[in-house]
Amino acid sequence: MFHGQGGYDWETIYNMPIWLRKFTYNKMKVYYEKKNASNNTQPQDPAQIFKPNIQQPPADYVTKTKSAAKK
Repeated sequence: MFHGQGGYDWETIYNMPIWLRKFTYNKMKVYYEKKNASNNTQPQDPAQIFKPNIQQPPADYVTKTKSAAKK
């Protein structure tokens, strides 16, 4: 259930023995720590801002406005 990202329902956790709850929690904690460490996309410098990689249209690209469409 866990790796399907569905989690555990309340009844399953409630009926788990305490040792199994602690074991499962620690395994999940390690898993998410590794996942967050590999997905760390935060800039090292707080002043640095990540911008999306969006390409600008060519300079000769012209759009029609409402006033131009009425002519």
